[in-house]
Amino acid sequence: KEGVDKSLLIFLGVSTPSAADGSADISAVLNATGQIAELMTSYKIIVTKSTVPVGTHKIVSQWIQSKTEIPFDYVSNPEFLKEGSAVEDFMKPDRVIIGTTNPAVMEIMRELYNPFMRKSSRILFMDPASAEMAKYAANTMLATRISFMNELSMLCEKVGADIEQVRAGMGSDSRIGNAFLFAGVGYGGSCFPKDVRALIYMGKQAGVPMSIAQSVQQVNLDQQARFADQIIDYFKGQSNIQLGVWGLAFKARTDDIRESPALFCIEKFLKAGIKVLAFDPEAMVPTRQKYGHAIDLVDNSYDVLDGSAALVIFTDWQEFRTPDFEQIAKRLRKPVVFDGRNLYTPAFVKRFGIEYHCIGRPC
Repeated sequence: KEGVDKSLLIFLGVSTPSAADGSADISAVLNATGQIAELMTSYKIIVTKSTVPVGTHKIVSQWIQSKTEIPFDYVSNPEFLKEGSAVEDFMKPDRVIIGTTNPAVMEIMRELYNPFMRKSSRILFMDPASAEMAKYAANTMLATRISFMNELSMLCEKVGADIEQVRAGMGSDSRIGNAFLFAGVGYGGSCFPKDVRALIYMGKQAGVPMSIAQSVQQVNLDQQARFADQIIDYFKGQSNIQLGVWGLAFKARTDDIRESPALFCIEKFLKAGIKVLAFDPEAMVPTRQKYGHAIDLVDNSYDVLDGSAALVIFTDWQEFRTPDFEQIAKRLRKPVVFDGRNLYTPAFVKRFGIEYHCIGRPC
């Protein structure tokens, strides 16, 4: 109540997780705006940062109007913060999208963000529906780049090409650029999987099948399964297999394990009767909360090697990029590494007598 009473602008940053049908669940948005509406005693500007389906601006506006006769304006202001660099992204945004058709509200929002625009204005004004769509379009495009590279990596393995060299060739094209072109075990986290699903659902509801987004989703699932199956098949027929795992978070610089490819693969390992000994610099606590003692966790990255038949790398943490290969070769039962992030140069790793398996490269 104090926040509503004292504020002109009220920002919503609540979760919009995937529902069972793939749609985005906006119940938390409706709950929050309902409470705000009931507490309003004067004009407010309601600003949604949450990723919400196209058309939410209408649903929320009607919802607030059903609760109060106090005037208000609604703004769609999707956030584009990356996990691991959110503060930097907030202070130096690539762009700020403001979805409103009210000129007076546009000026208020411009003044709000002006302190972060001293070098150049990067504010884009548009209607609320377009602002809502822009967030889904951006995340799905990035997911598409990842899945395309992962699909290419499968082809590279079959024809003897090197996905890293292909990436360099592609990225040097100024129309393409280098970002999000790394082949690996797949994308995860709280945004890409959820937003791709939601875009697919919106397309179905509108009668416009999102065939590219559907393929992006399937390729990502296939890539994770392919990597896990490769490892399981390698040890087929063997018993008492333990794997040392580096990385549990879906990417470096975060403790977020939501829809992490590491956990997808680890669950397949456990079902195949393979024991897992794992380490992550940040994600140990959420992993323990989720899995209890089904996964053995250690406090030192090299301790996962002891008694393990291979080392499996899932997350590109900086400390995993320049490891002590002599220690890896010495402490593993057999010097085998499955690299799900292509962190190393194959020829260099093999100097230490390590059998090296990577993605989309002649290893």
